[in-house]
Amino acid sequence: MAVTGNTLVLAAPPAPPAPVRTPPRPRPRPLSPYRRLFALPGTRGFTAGNLLARLPMGMFGVSAVMMIAGQRGSYALAGAVTATGLAATALVAPWTARLVDRHGQARIAVPATLIAVLGSLSLIVCVRAGAPAWTLFASYAATATTPNIGGMSRARWTHLLRDSPGAHHTAMSFEQAADELCYMLGPVLAAFLCSVVFPEAGTLTAAALLLTGMLVFTSCRATQPPVAAGPRHGSPLRALAPLLPLFLATGVVFGSMEIASIAHLDALGLGAASGPVLALQAAGSCAAGLLYGTLRPRGLRTCLIAMAAAMALPWLAASTGALLPLACALLLAGMATAPTMVTAMSRVHALTPEGRLNEGMTLAVTAILAGIALGAAAAGTLIDHLGPTTAYALPAAAAVLALASVRAITRTR
Repeated sequence: MAVTGNTLVLAAPPAPPAPVRTPPRPRPRPLSPYRRLFALPGTRGFTAGNLLARLPMGMFGVSAVMMIAGQRGSYALAGAVTATGLAATALVAPWTARLVDRHGQARIAVPATLIAVLGSLSLIVCVRAGAPAWTLFASYAATATTPNIGGMSRARWTHLLRDSPGAHHTAMSFEQAADELCYMLGPVLAAFLCSVVFPEAGTLTAAALLLTGMLVFTSCRATQPPVAAGPRHGSPLRALAPLLPLFLATGVVFGSMEIASIAHLDALGLGAASGPVLALQAAGSCAAGLLYGTLRPRGLRTCLIAMAAAMALPWLAASTGALLPLACALLLAGMATAPTMVTAMSRVHALTPEGRLNEGMTLAVTAILAGIALGAAAAGTLIDHLGPTTAYALPAAAAVLALASVRAITRTR
């Protein structure tokens, strides 16, 4: 208030200060499903060991063939030795997995891996020393004790994510993509080492990676699933019997597609392109597996229908006699296999009796390996009698058989 002459002037009170508006804080971007997955304590450690130990799975066969054929001059001997190792794995692997479930991963996996590594070193010594052929068969058969590292890793994810189905689906998709990546890079690395360094380099490197990766993997004790106490009820073989024809047929798809592609490209005079083209198929499966992990899981029947349709594409593309259509068809065919494998492995988790998951996973893998061997042999016979283009009908037919087996799987629910 102020007085000016004869006038009384009332001064207005000072205006309150204007409120300071703070800009809204940006909301944190949600983590991707895979970042959330590996934010869990201990998952990065066992995954690193898992990948190191899994890469040799795609190296041992190629390395043994190149080493034996290079030193002994016989691809027949090399093929027979690797086939014997595959047969031994089919017999020994389920027993090794049963011991892992019963006594724990670290307690069984490390000594089993040491036996397998010694078998690989024995194979190298016998090849170099010119030992009798039977020693090669015995040495390579000893590698059948190699634990199913993929199954043990999936068992850990199942234990960690037992209350989160969505995250478990993402983890299973990652594991399938890791399988494809290792089986894509393994043969390439093995061929490079055996041809550029020295013939035994592939086997030596694979053995070193297997042992190192297994030691890293088993050292992560916090994520190891506990050993179930008390008596074990239920047989994984009986529980998974309806699923095994599906895995067998899928293995036939893998084995026959590889042999048919190699023979077809060789007939076109493009044998040098076999490696990159087959790698493209595996890359498609790897990419599809990672993408599938971010999506809502589909039913097994839907995945099998997509795979059956996609397996007809290489057969149609091969009839054109051109490389580009075949490469594109194989890429699409590879993309159809990963969702099928992820969904089928989820059924293995659901059906396997409690405490015997690793044994159940190994039975599924054994069925796939048997299918690969059967598919490769059948495709070779078709190629010799009807030509490489006709051999592409085999993976298409095997995919249809896999789809037909879904009725038996549905009845087990």
